[in-house]
Amino acid sequence: MVAPSLAGTLPNVEAFCRTYETGSFTRAARMLAVTPQATSRSVARLERRLGVTLFRRTTRSLAPTDEARRYYELCTQALALLSAGERELASERASPEGLVRISVPTTYGHHRLLPALGVFRERYPGIRVDIHVSNQNVDFVREGHHLAIRMGAIADRTLVARKLGDFALGVYASSGYLARHGAPRSPPDLEKHTCIAFQMPRSGRALPWVFHPGPTTLVPDAHYRCSEDVLGIIGLARAGVGLVQTYDFLVEDDVARGTLVQVLVPFRGASRPFSLIHPKGTVLSPAARALKAFVIEREAARVK
Repeated sequence: MVAPSLAGTLPNVEAFCRTYETGSFTRAARMLAVTPQATSRSVARLERRLGVTLFRRTTRSLAPTDEARRYYELCTQALALLSAGERELASERASPEGLVRISVPTTYGHHRLLPALGVFRERYPGIRVDIHVSNQNVDFVREGHHLAIRMGAIADRTLVARKLGDFALGVYASSGYLARHGAPRSPPDLEKHTCIAFQMPRSGRALPWVFHPGPTTLVPDAHYRCSEDVLGIIGLARAGVGLVQTYDFLVEDDVARGTLVQVLVPFRGASRPFSLIHPKGTVLSPAARALKAFVIEREAARVK
C-alpha cells in the first residue's frame, strides 16, 4: 500500500517526468491526456513539496535545473520498479514469456547448462534463451546479458552472486600416456611429466593446480597450453599428450570408458566454485527469474 503522504505525489512525478522528457507542458499534457494547465499545476505542486525549482520558466522556454536532472534519474528508476512490479504480478497468473540472455563458460555451459535446457524448454515453452558461451568476463550493460555463470570467488560488490556449488578437481591422463611414462606419485613428480595448462584470459598466466593437504598450489611447467576454451586441455589429454587438472564432471564419461585415468588420488580435495550472477539494483524479468531458479534447482538436486 502506498503511504498516504505519497499517494497524491505519483501523478505529479509522472507529470514531471513527461515534462522533462518532452521539454514542454503542452507536449507532456498530450501524452498524459490532460490539459497543459493541469500538467503545470502538477509540477508546481511537486516543486512545493520538494522545496526546489525543477524548471526555469520563461514565456518561450522551459529549462530543467540541476536538481531536476538528479531527481529525474531517481524518478525513472522508481517508475521502472513500479512498472516491473505490475508486470510481475500480472505474470504470476501465466507462464513466464520473453527473452533471457545468459553468458556461461565453456566448461559449465557444455556439461551442465546446455544439457539441461531441454527440460527448461518443456517447462517454459514461452521463454526464449540466448546463450553466450565464453570464458571472458561479461559486461552486462554493454553486452545486454541478464544473467551469467562464472568460475571463482565473486568479489565485485555491484553484482548479486548465488553460489551454485564447489566443483571437485582431479588430475587425469590417458592410459596410453601412463603406460609410456608412468604415473606421478606426488605433486613434485609432475616436474618429470608433460603437463597441460589452461591459460587464463585476463592475466595470460597458467591456471595453478591445487592439491591437498594444504592446500598446496603448483603452477605447472606446462609443455602445452590452451587458451579461450578450457575443454581444449581435455582433448590434449585424451590424445595422450600429458596430464591435466580439471573438473571431475568434465571427464566423468572419459573415466567410465577408460579413456582417461585419474592419478594423484591421495592429494585430491581441491575444488573451485561456480556462481550465477547479475547486476545489483536491476529487476529481473519473470523469464530471467525462471531461468535463475531453474539453474539453482538443478544444482541443488545434484547434491542430494
